[in-house]
Amino acid sequence: MAYLFLFVLPREQTNEMTHKYDYLIIGGGVAGMSFALKVARTQKYRIALCCKTTLDEANTAKAQGGIASVTNLLVDDFDKHIHDTMVAGDWISDPAAVEQVVRRAPEQIQELVQWGVNFDKNADGQYDLHREGGHSEFRILHHADDTGAEIQRGLMAAVRNNPFIDVLENHFAVEIITQHHLGMRVTHRTPDKECYGAYIIDPETGKIDTYLSRITLMATGGTGAVYATTTNPNIATGDGIAMVHRAKGLIKDMEFVQFHPTALYNPSETHPAYLITEAMRGYGGILRLPNGEEFMQKYDARLSLAPRDIVARAIDNEMKIHGIDHVCLDVTHKDAEQTKHHFPNIYAKCLSIGIDITKDYIPVAPCAHYMCGGIKVDLDGQSTIRRLYAVGECSCTGLHGGNRLASNSLIEAVVYADAAAKHSLNMIEQYGFNEQVPDWNDEGTMSNEEQVLISQDMKEVGQIMSTYVGIVRSDLRLRRAWERLDLLYEETEDLFKRVKPTKDICELRNMINVGYLITRHALERKESRGLHYTIDYPHNPNGNTNEVW
Repeated sequence: MAYLFLFVLPREQTNEMTHKYDYLIIGGGVAGMSFALKVARTQKYRIALCCKTTLDEANTAKAQGGIASVTNLLVDDFDKHIHDTMVAGDWISDPAAVEQVVRRAPEQIQELVQWGVNFDKNADGQYDLHREGGHSEFRILHHADDTGAEIQRGLMAAVRNNPFIDVLENHFAVEIITQHHLGMRVTHRTPDKECYGAYIIDPETGKIDTYLSRITLMATGGTGAVYATTTNPNIATGDGIAMVHRAKGLIKDMEFVQFHPTALYNPSETHPAYLITEAMRGYGGILRLPNGEEFMQKYDARLSLAPRDIVARAIDNEMKIHGIDHVCLDVTHKDAEQTKHHFPNIYAKCLSIGIDITKDYIPVAPCAHYMCGGIKVDLDGQSTIRRLYAVGECSCTGLHGGNRLASNSLIEAVVYADAAAKHSLNMIEQYGFNEQVPDWNDEGTMSNEEQVLISQDMKEVGQIMSTYVGIVRSDLRLRRAWERLDLLYEETEDLFKRVKPTKDICELRNMINVGYLITRHALERKESRGLHYTIDYPHNPNGNTNEVW
């Protein structure tokens, strides 16, 4: 195979701009913004927060259900949350990461509140807690059914009002800068690899500027857009993971792609698909076939509240058995006014396509939702490249193991942002700016015909991944995906070397890189574990053979 993933070296020096920031943050969701706010407290450092689109467009804003934290100590405790996380992760989560996130969660919730984030409370002033699949207690803090949007709103206001943070919207990062760009051969085994910043496209000039930094943070979010249908926004092309992979940083657990069991089935709106939150099943929603028949009793004693991997495979199996393109979620037996109160946005969305969820079943189907793997980091959020940290969905902390427990992602992001901020503040004075970094020469042209090729190839990546690297896999399907991606890789790298880099071609490169990583890691795992289910190795070492699948 041709997957060497070598950097494209910058060409001869031209007139691009060089910028210097103490901190360069690539990505503007909850992970990037909370990190920025934490390091800005020192009032000592210049911070650039770089977003590929606008600050409000991030996976964070799409999160409906909530954020998990032990707050009701009368019935809940840390050990229960830890156990639930380990069970959902199929016992391959890193216990140290689980302990860190669960035990530090309450203090980070309070910090979010101090930044202006509002969580719903009940009549007695206590948090109105939800329960979601895989949780043994009610511990999900929420803001109606748009918790992510509320967190994004609160953090955006705090970031925009902070004089030490420069928000750079519509700035696309092409590559992170390492010793490779100074002419040194860098491999995965190269000791002391370092990050000196990033090459970033200026939206006004179209040129690639050099951003030098003492500390760089990846907070670029997930990878859902590499699939044909996803709940993620179109920007979720795995940019940070791909950039770090090309820089020879360690990437881990990419086979564990979480497919949310219940995205709204609406053929006219597939990318992104509208999420029907897990909290709706915690509220009492029942999964049924379109004829009203329940089916989860065939798969798990927890029924509709089983973890997401089990529910998604169950739905996928029922769809194949019955030759249908969706199943249904039923909340018609619940009080209509309560349903509208708890899920106002879902009610309005469904009503807009002719479905009254208080009277009608909601058509749902699984689609790509969350990447449990990513850039391997330690407990301080450090990657295997010095001076480079990663936080949020683009990182692999070990918390999620084989499958993410519902609502653990947002709390992971803020806990690790805190850990990374503290560690980096202790380290930053050791680092200076590397003045030897060359500018990037972005000579080249892009024709309309080439743009058509890029758009078509993006669609093809989604089709390959959804067809061959989906909820149920086999070695034959995975090898076919590998071969198709290999051809796309060769064609795209050849094009990238000849044209002026643009956001679109860079995103295509990243999607192909990410698709390759998911496929390769899936081929390497010779077992069915968590979110990775293969018909060639159906045995789960925890004792569940999953023969029903």
